[in-house]
Amino acid sequence: MQINRHPKNLLNSEVENISLERYKFNWFDWFCVWYPPGWLVLFNRHWRHYHKDPDGWNWFEYLLFLIPTGFYIALFLRWLRLGFRPPKQRDSAFNPQYQQAFREEILAPIVKFYFRAELHLSENLPTSKNIIFAMNHAGMCFPWDFVVLGYLLAEKKGLIVQPLAGVSLFEHPWMIWWLPSGWSRVLGGIKAQKKDFQSAVEQNRILLYAPEGLRGPSKGWGKRYQLEKFDPSFIQIGQKNHMKIVPVICIGNENLHPWTINISKLQRRLQNLLKLPFLPLSPLLPIFILFPSMGVWAAKSRLHYFIESWIEAEAIKSLETTQTKSRKKIYCQAQKLRAQMQEQINMRLKLIKP
Repeated sequence: MQINRHPKNLLNSEVENISLERYKFNWFDWFCVWYPPGWLVLFNRHWRHYHKDPDGWNWFEYLLFLIPTGFYIALFLRWLRLGFRPPKQRDSAFNPQYQQAFREEILAPIVKFYFRAELHLSENLPTSKNIIFAMNHAGMCFPWDFVVLGYLLAEKKGLIVQPLAGVSLFEHPWMIWWLPSGWSRVLGGIKAQKKDFQSAVEQNRILLYAPEGLRGPSKGWGKRYQLEKFDPSFIQIGQKNHMKIVPVICIGNENLHPWTINISKLQRRLQNLLKLPFLPLSPLLPIFILFPSMGVWAAKSRLHYFIESWIEAEAIKSLETTQTKSRKKIYCQAQKLRAQMQEQINMRLKLIKP
């Protein structure tokens, strides 16, 4: 695949390294796209092209990812190489240039040839940049539905979008070993906690938010088309800062990790033990145990995104100042938006075969 442009000034105070040449997508990268355990290799190879990362994975360890249980051997070897310690934590911040490089050089073939993603009704996008995109979230896996929407909005409309992601995506020990330290932040991820959310809003960032929170991806296959209760905080913060809340409907994200089930009591125990936000139980779990590098992979699915009209969300726009102080009314607005989006999901499902 040819890349027609390359981010300029990629090397700045936040990106340390190396090559001024763009990352060249070769036969091994294509192999990694179509071989599920290889996606983690692809992400780390691209990072090391632009960053100095002596604590990162090396080539021999990459190859071990690709064989059953090889990841555990690679993990042990890396631990020995680092002197019996975890990778060092890095101070990092969002770098739009690296986000662009990752989007053009890694995400483009995945989005176009694997997820075959489509953006519909883009004419409904507001002309202003003070936006919170509120999207239904599903899949019980790495948040590919968010990543792909961010790619499409940048590719089609030139928008630089930053997703709010669960804290575990930044801090969980598994993520520290899987992906380079600071990877999520450099690519634009914002911790889904009120302080970080408010800070991003005040900086006029364009945000991508899942109103269901972790209830969305953890609801399981049986409720894949059913929206869970919305957290009202995004309504309150959006109104306070005069932001437009743009509903986005994704059809197809439910198939990113199909056939998952949610056994509440078992999940709570496993979550407490492993410190994971959710643990998908499905027929794919034995394969994941053999290939832990598949933690960033998702099943092939055709993703359709619908930008719903802001006019339809007009009812959740700003209330009177005295009313915005009422948590109950803010909560009711959030659930009203949920009902509107549920109607849109039901309608879209009739038009698109899941």
